[in-house]
Amino acid sequence: MHQRQLFLNYLAQTSDFPLALEIEKAEGVWLYSPDGKAYMDLIAGIGVSNVGHRHPNVVNAIKNQVDHYLHTLVYGEYVQAPQVQLAEALVQTLGNYRTPMGFALNNVYLTNSGAEAVEGAMKLAKRFTGRTELISCINAYHGSTQGALSLAGADFFKQPFRPLLPDIRHIHHGFITDLEYITTRTAAVVIEVISAESGIRVPSREYLQALRNRCTATGTLLIFDEIQTGFGRTGSFWAFEQFGIVPDVLLSAKGMGGGMPIGAFIAPQELMKVFKNNPILGHITTFGGHPVSAAASLATVQTILEEKLCESVQAKAELFRELLVHPAIREVRGHGLFMSVEFANFTQLKAIIDHGIENGVITDWFLFCDNSMRIAPPLTITEAEIRQACEVILNAVKAVVD
Repeated sequence: MHQRQLFLNYLAQTSDFPLALEIEKAEGVWLYSPDGKAYMDLIAGIGVSNVGHRHPNVVNAIKNQVDHYLHTLVYGEYVQAPQVQLAEALVQTLGNYRTPMGFALNNVYLTNSGAEAVEGAMKLAKRFTGRTELISCINAYHGSTQGALSLAGADFFKQPFRPLLPDIRHIHHGFITDLEYITTRTAAVVIEVISAESGIRVPSREYLQALRNRCTATGTLLIFDEIQTGFGRTGSFWAFEQFGIVPDVLLSAKGMGGGMPIGAFIAPQELMKVFKNNPILGHITTFGGHPVSAAASLATVQTILEEKLCESVQAKAELFRELLVHPAIREVRGHGLFMSVEFANFTQLKAIIDHGIENGVITDWFLFCDNSMRIAPPLTITEAEIRQACEVILNAVKAVVD
């Protein structure tokens, strides 16, 4: 049987209409099929390949680590150079930031994925505060595991899997009036700095500062989910840096691994130490911070900083905005290379996306905003590649709409 048929026969499917593109090789912003057809990846594997596919620094780090060792023992027991060097590098990206309690974000717990980072942070908040209520946002998505799914702000997505975690409240992202629901019962607010799956909604600086103040006043932990916005996506290493506030806990994954699976939740040591006792081993993982993934992540951090990838993000985003002009395009939203292009409806958008893929440009839509096109390419994309991509997208729009 061909690979496509094996894929359909033996791999669990998550929809009745998978893209089913067969990819044999990837490099930079490009994916290649077995017959040599090239596809420009404008979604970076859904926010993963920030430094591009198979960046040489990442590949070399992986090969070097494989020559030393793979798994040795469960997380947190042995001193493993890739883990500790990565943790140090992540803390250094957070510089002199201090939480309102005066603590530094200086302790890193490495996980396998973003959902696992969310799960760990939820446990940390409950354990540290002694409270049970968690607040997240309507039309938010934080992962598909039971705890993370409980935070999801779209009922149709989680109704078939109830009962989920109790004591979850939802508020509207960006609405200052909803902040009154944060009280002394609330262990934590888990929130994206920029709302992603609702179609890239950027809140005001005033809102995020009011959120920070409300959490501080009520003794509530503020947990920023930067699983999609971290690692340079918005033009600074972390998106929160542009809003003049500091979270109590920071979540990362996706672009963190340079293509390898890894995640993390980062918090002050004063918070993280609660996992040491009552009970001992309060949060454990076998493969979290796998040495190969950690080595790849460290190379990713270094590449973003050394190649100054953040510095070119805004100019590249502006070029997308300048080129993506057509009467059918209702709005282009975004922050840095984290963009959303709005059309009339899903039917129109799906036809445009399909036409683009046929002509070598991959885009996508959002879970809770299916009339908007996701554009979040590798940060390494060039001006020439942006122009080529936009030409294909505009041709697709014209073919569907005109």
